[in-house]
Formats: sequence, C-alpha cells, structure tokens
Amino acid sequence: MTELPPPLNRPDELVFLPLGGVGEIGMNLALYGYAGRWLMVDCGITFADDTMPGVEVLMADPAFIVERREELVGLVATHAHEDHIGAIPYLWPRLRCPVYATPFTATVLRAKLAEVGLEHEVPITEVPLSGRFTVGPFELELVTLTHSIPEPNAVVLRTPLGTVLHTGDWKFDPDPLVGDTADLVRLRQLGEAGILAMICDSTNALRPGEAGSEADVRKSLVELVGRCRNRVVIACFASNVARLESAAAAAAAHGRHAALVGRSLWRIEHAARETGYLDGVPPFLTDEEAAYLPRDKALLICTGSQGEPRSALARIAEDDHPEIVLEPGDTVIFSSRIIPGNERAIGRLQNRLAALGVEVITEHDHLVHVSGHPAQDELTRMYQLVRPKIAIPVHGETRHLLAQARLAEQCQVPQTVVTRNGEVVKLAPGPAAVIGEVPTGRLVVDGTRLLAVGSEALRSRQRMTFNGAALATIVVDRDGRLQAPPQVTVHGLGDEEEDTALTGELRSRVAQAIEELPPRERRDDAALREAARLAVRRSLRAWHGKRPVTEVHLVRIGGSGP
Repeated sequence: MTELPPPLNRPDELVFLPLGGVGEIGMNLALYGYAGRWLMVDCGITFADDTMPGVEVLMADPAFIVERREELVGLVATHAHEDHIGAIPYLWPRLRCPVYATPFTATVLRAKLAEVGLEHEVPITEVPLSGRFTVGPFELELVTLTHSIPEPNAVVLRTPLGTVLHTGDWKFDPDPLVGDTADLVRLRQLGEAGILAMICDSTNALRPGEAGSEADVRKSLVELVGRCRNRVVIACFASNVARLESAAAAAAAHGRHAALVGRSLWRIEHAARETGYLDGVPPFLTDEEAAYLPRDKALLICTGSQGEPRSALARIAEDDHPEIVLEPGDTVIFSSRIIPGNERAIGRLQNRLAALGVEVITEHDHLVHVSGHPAQDELTRMYQLVRPKIAIPVHGETRHLLAQARLAEQCQVPQTVVTRNGEVVKLAPGPAAVIGEVPTGRLVVDGTRLLAVGSEALRSRQRMTFNGAALATIVVDRDGRLQAPPQVTVHGLGDEEEDTALTGELRSRVAQAIEELPPRERRDDAALREAARLAVRRSLRAWHGKRPVTEVHLVRIGGSGP
C-alpha cells in the first residue's frame, strides 16, 4: 500500500482521525480537525490477555496529537466506561487539555484521577445533559442516548463545513431503569436540519433485532433469585448502575440483603449516589457484613465477570477471599456478556466455581444480561432518524465495521467509509475520502510506566514466558583463559532435578566453546560473550526445542594466566 502523507489540518477542511477503537473493541480515541485545531472525543483503554505477561491495560498511543498539543483544544468524554475514559489518568500529563463531561462521568473520572494524584490538576468542565458549549472552533451539543451506564451521550460537532454526529456507545432502550430514554425527538430534528456525517458504534452490527431492555433483565433476575435456596452471587460490570439496582430489587423481593464485593463496585456506587442515581435503594452491605448472613439471606454483587485474576469473584473461587466463602448448593449468576478475548479466563473461573459444587448460570441459560450496543434494527432506526450523507462505522472489529457499512447502504446513505486507525478522513468539502495517514501504536501500563507495544522490555518478557531464560557467568583473565568453571542457571525449562543435570552439561559446553576460540577472539569481550551465548542456546534448543532468552556475564580479572 502506498504510504499517504500526514494531514495538514487545513483551515478549509473538516477531518476525522481515529487513533484507537476502529478495527478493534476498546481503546477508543477519536480526533476531529478543523481550522488548524483538534478536538479529542474519548480516551479509553482495553485489557490485555495472557499473551502479554505482566500487563493489564493497553491504550492507543497519542504521539501524533502530543506532538501537536498546542493545537488540541479539548477532550470530550461521551460516557464513563473504561474504554472511553480509562486512559485519561495515564495520558493527560502528555495532553494537558481541558476535559468536558456530564456530571456522572465527571464524578467517576475525578475518582480515577485521585488514584494517581491528578484530581487537582485536570481541568474538568461539567456539561449538563443535552448541554451546548463551544470548544475552540467547534460548536458542540450533547444528545442523551441509552447504554449500560448512566449518562451516555452522542456528541454533535458543528462547523461551517457541516455537522457531525459522533454517537459514542448507545442503544435504544425503552425502559433503561436508570436515567432518561434516548432523545429521539432531538435526533429527528438533527436529521431534518442536516447531518453531514455520522460516526457510529458498530459493536453489535452483526446481530439481528434489538439489544433488549434492562427492565426485562430485572424481571428475569427477580424470578431467578427466587428459585435459589442458598447464597447467591451476581457477577456484573461494575459500571452498570441499573444492574446494581436490579440486583438490589431481586434481593429485596426474596428477603435477602444485597452486598457489594469489589472496590470498583463501591467506586461506581458512590458516584451514582453523589449524582442522584440509586435513590430509594437501601445502602449495600460490605463483604464483611455479608459474611455473617445466613446463606439464604445473602445476595452478593461481585466484580470479576470477565475472569480478571485479582477480582473479587476470582479470589472467592480460589478460596482466597478474606470474607466470602462459597459452598456446594450456592449459585453464581454471570449477568454479563463475554468480551472477546476473555473466553479462556472466564472458562477457567467458571470451572473453578463448578468444582466447588456451585451452580453457574450464564446468559446462555437464562435472561440475565442485555447488551448496551445497538443491534441491526436499532442501527436502521438511527439511520432513518439522522439520515447522514456519510456513514463511518467505528467501535468494532473489521467484520462489524463492514456489516454496518452494508446496513448504511441499505438505508440509502449516499456514502460510507470503512477506515482504520491512523487514516485521516476528509469529511468536507467534497466527497469523503482518506487523504492521509499517521503512525499509530499501542501503549501498555507496566507497573508505574508506559511502554510501547513492541518495546524490547515487553518482547524479552514474552520470549522468557514462552521459551524460558538462561544466565551464564564466565570468569577469564586478560588473555581469555578461564579462571573458574563457568556457572549456568536456567529458568522455566524443567523441574529442579532436571535443571541440576542440565546445568552441569551446559557448563561443560560453555567451557569447551571458550577454549576452542582463537587467542585473538578470547581477548574480545563481545566474541567471548557470543560464544558462550550460542553454546547455551544451541544446547537448550537441541535438548528442549526452546530458544531461551540468554544473557552472559563476563568478568575479566588480573593479568595473564599461568
């Protein structure tokens, strides 16, 4: 493919540039350029799988916009999910721009910023629901939608070249239980006024029908909990405030007490109550309080529905939780969907629970979850309301993007553009087209630092995970003659007895390799290290079929040997 030039962000063009969230689930980060200025919409994370040892969180690399930080006028958060705001605490020090969010999202974000000491540094402007405001050259408006968290918003961006609707995550839920229903009247008005382009959620574009309503899940959970005779655990996404309320309603309907188990649940609960949600819901018990309840009186709402290793439910399943123990006859309800990539972790967790004699119920067994993203009928309705001239699918893998593009064409949208991260799409003037491309990448949180995916530190860790590691220490004189037998240790290749026999043989191979070097090369540190390294790697490859990460420590002492 011919490499395209970087964009100039010309004053007479309106462009869209995704750095994350296109062709993938999560890590949403979108940029809009106009009049020499950039506006960012969302800045999220995704979670690493077991192919990246030691790493939990990934995010889009914002290097392109960091280099143009003086042109970045602000960051608008559509809602409080991690894949939309989770990277702000990590990346804001590089961006240093104003942040705009509705009250619930702002409250959740402040709590996250407090954990990294930024709560007094990041300028957050709270925007009311359906609010209008100006950021740089962009006239903005929020449109209330429904999702699986309070206060999801579409963002309307107005410029002299046209109006763009950025949907964020959404669905049309006629009874979301928490928060308002989607503002269909305003969407229709926007469509009648004219929408140049709609940048739209594609997550469920392959699913026919509609996503379903939270009200139906509540009825189903109340009925299901009524069948249970012992302790009940409901595992769900912490951010789904309506689901927390439904779990509390199920508990109350059957004389149980609801408790929250997991720090992220308490963080969301505090934010919800602070912003006026969960009114009328009695205070939740702590896990310590719930531990004293009779089994038939307890309903525990837990984190860990995705099999996260240190989540509350994972610790309970491993009998490693300080307060909660599950016994045969208890029930765990997974009131969530499986996020792609988490299948193995969730399977392991459910098998551990089953081994304890616990009954496991998932969305395949009972109506315990509905998605927060639009299925095909809802997407069709959105296109009928908004009637954009250009459709650009985002928030999905390639197959989701293509499915929505086909649906948009069926809805008579004049032009669709299926793009990818890093491509600069000109929205106006003239037909939409990809006019440039910028470098993109991913960053990971590694302890207290951010590293680029593909960095040597991560590559070495992956190699050690899959191939083991070996360390050889050689002590030689100035002429390269051994002054002591080489020492070799190996990790991750065999049990202790096997390693002992193996290292003895490796010492002999390293000594032989050094002694066979010509005198000139024995005086060369690099040649000595390479000879020892190759002796170790070739031997281990022959014996184990592995190519371990191999390091050589070389020590030269004194003068010439005897």
